[in-house]
Amino acid sequence: MISMPGIVLRVYSDFIDVLTDKDGRWQCKALGKLKRRRRLTTLIVAGDRVNIEPVDEANKEGVITRILPRKSALSRRRPHTTTPIEDVILANPDEIMVVFAAADPDPNRFLLDRFLVAAESSEIPSFIVINKIDLTGDEKARALFGLYEDVGYPVFYVSASQNVGLEALRRHLKDHIIVVAGPSGAGKSSLINRLQPGLDLHVGELMRSRKGKHTTRWAQLYPLDSGGFIADTPGLRELGLWDIRPHELSDYFPEIHKYAPNCRFSDCTHITEPGCAVREAQARGDIHPHRWASYLQLFEEAHQISEFGFRNSDLSS
Repeated sequence: MISMPGIVLRVYSDFIDVLTDKDGRWQCKALGKLKRRRRLTTLIVAGDRVNIEPVDEANKEGVITRILPRKSALSRRRPHTTTPIEDVILANPDEIMVVFAAADPDPNRFLLDRFLVAAESSEIPSFIVINKIDLTGDEKARALFGLYEDVGYPVFYVSASQNVGLEALRRHLKDHIIVVAGPSGAGKSSLINRLQPGLDLHVGELMRSRKGKHTTRWAQLYPLDSGGFIADTPGLRELGLWDIRPHELSDYFPEIHKYAPNCRFSDCTHITEPGCAVREAQARGDIHPHRWASYLQLFEEAHQISEFGFRNSDLSS
């Protein structure tokens, strides 16, 4: 039988949509022996590289005969299990694209920091796209978000509505699997539709489908004509710190992690301990005041969750 390489675009029920390198899309199922092999992780998800064999060439139906090893994964540990089981949401992501608006709504940099911490904890590189710069002007947007470039994050300043700054972004996305994250109102859908014209219907259908009772937790890939894929990924829509221990938080702030090895105590939380190299750097102005305030706020939140299982804000909701 002819074996064809491909990439999984989406998984629904027992069916798997696979985009092959040379013969377009196929609807596939997985061999039973593959299902028996993977017990401690999700069997097949969007982004998996696979080999398929045709079953019905006329209708482009096939069977997945091999799942290639994953080089990366966006995943969460499955709750309420005695044996660690990994719920994989997306396979082989290259980067997380965090989309924020320069205005309308007013930008909340604390929320941006929360998204970046979630991305860092996933061990997937991230970059920032500041949309709607036509509402503020390029200079004002850079003044507000330039601190993230100083930290080391790539930042793209764009206007989806005015088609500004998109060519540089397309070049960055080329041949990559990109996870899209960001708050409501940032213009993620309009940005995606600008990057890949013709996705309007798909995005609209996807957003409506989430309102139903049985919405999926898994990702779906959308191929880009310029090369690469955009991933619609439920795993980064609801961002909390449930999986982050307070003493780990500094690992997810690159500018804090940089100084942490010089602290007197290896388990320093950088809050009250003596001999803290991080607080010394902050006092010198080497850590931006906003980022330091974000660290303190998120540390307190992670501490509350670790100790009590809730945040103070949860009590009023």
